[in-house]
Amino acid sequence: MTILNELHQDHINLNKLLAVLRLKVEKLRAGNHPNFSLMADVVDYISNYADVYHHPREDSMYAHFKGRSDELDAMIESCEQAHHNMRTTCHELADTIDGILHDAVIPMDEFTDKLEAFLDEQSEHLKLEEGSVFPLLQGVASEADWQQLVAELPKSDDPLFGEKQAVQYSDLYKELIVDMNE
Repeated sequence: MTILNELHQDHINLNKLLAVLRLKVEKLRAGNHPNFSLMADVVDYISNYADVYHHPREDSMYAHFKGRSDELDAMIESCEQAHHNMRTTCHELADTIDGILHDAVIPMDEFTDKLEAFLDEQSEHLKLEEGSVFPLLQGVASEADWQQLVAELPKSDDPLFGEKQAVQYSDLYKELIVDMNE
């Protein structure tokens, strides 16, 4: 499996989590209170896995391909900036959910708007990478590039979707299965 395939699989998994959060937005808009602990776990996973592992891996891959084309360079710069912005948005959302879990008074419309903005930002970024950046990379990459990247960017197990779920995400995994079937 190539680095690009692994990153694509991460995107599929992230989209599953974003779909769960979209269901929560619908519940909130309908006046229902969803499972905020589950939401906190989803945001925590995105923060811990995407920000600590996935995005740095992409950024290293992008650095490898800088200078190959002006169009690709512009896309890479946009992605790197988006990674930074998403990290900030993710932490802000996590803080807001933590506040809700600790009985802070936060207007639900305000929270729902923040959650929806987070989802839109994440979704648009994934579409950009899948629809524009990854195809451009495939157009400029050689087999030697991919082999070098495999050596430079070792894969680590995904703590939620990998073969072994991390203890901190085992409940989230179980709840995801239930939540997706509701």
